[in-house]
Amino acid sequence: MDKGVLATALGSPAPFGQSQFAFMRGNAFEAKVKADGGAELLRLLYERLGGGAEAPAGDAATPDLSAAGPEGRAARTALALREATAAGGWALLDHPMLALEVAGSPAYLEPDAVVVHPDGRWTVVEIKSFPMIDTSADPSKVGAAARQAAVYVLALERVAAVTEGAEVGHRVLLVCPKDFSNLPTASVVDVRKQRAVTRRQLTRLTRVEDIAAGLPEGTTFDPACPPEELDAAVAAVPPAYAPECLAACELAFHCRARSRAEGAVETLGRSVRGELGGLTTVAGVLAAAAGKEGDPADPTVAALRRAAALRAEALESAEALRARTPGSATVRHAEAGAPEGAAACR
Repeated sequence: MDKGVLATALGSPAPFGQSQFAFMRGNAFEAKVKADGGAELLRLLYERLGGGAEAPAGDAATPDLSAAGPEGRAARTALALREATAAGGWALLDHPMLALEVAGSPAYLEPDAVVVHPDGRWTVVEIKSFPMIDTSADPSKVGAAARQAAVYVLALERVAAVTEGAEVGHRVLLVCPKDFSNLPTASVVDVRKQRAVTRRQLTRLTRVEDIAAGLPEGTTFDPACPPEELDAAVAAVPPAYAPECLAACELAFHCRARSRAEGAVETLGRSVRGELGGLTTVAGVLAAAAGKEGDPADPTVAALRRAAALRAEALESAEALRARTPGSATVRHAEAGAPEGAAACR
């Protein structure tokens, strides 16, 4: 079921998306990087991660990964990785297909490229169209690319575990335009932290079968259903909304509306949610800060009350300062009510 179609049927379409110009620019840059059998890409990789192997001399293998369906392409990719590792040379896999189990169901992933080194090491390559200015790029975009690459590393590790002599590198190659040109440059990103976080998150996901078992009998997400029935079906699945969803999920606007209606603290962001402990609603947070609810011995409640006291103190000090400042609204009001000439006599 396409989430975009479902969101439109619910009346909350996601009015965002990457422009066609951005797609064309990204595709053109990737084609430039991979031209001539990936010669430029392999040169950049050898400069940053070559190790003790000899530089690729234009004879790197580029296996054909075409097959029927994602499952067939994933199997063909796994075979190509094993063959390239056994051959002991450089190999470039363009848009391989990887499989990863997510909540009990297979998810198919397609990295930009995977390079097999002569020593059996596999390196994920991510090609992005955002610029790398003076050898550094936007940290938020680099972080997003690292999280994406970490998922590919986890999927590759499943294949490497059954491939003799194979090892998946925890450092990935990020290729971007240099400064504001269309010339490629690259940097190495260590994704060990992102890989560990993603692995923990995957182990905590609820299996699809368990979610389905908890739904009422006859629940369907068919967009052709009446809006009331479709809304009730979606409401049967608890949302896990966070502001980050707006950049990636077509149902984010629908889940945000539900989250706001319930006053959930998740609408403020995952980091805020993590700081608030057992307080799950905005109303509960405000009541705890005001001293109306909550256990004073709770560190979160104590911190909220301290923050509220500091805010009140700061506002009181600011108001007192304004009252003493010449020309302030408070002074002007006082002068307006003073006897004629009193202000001049001060």
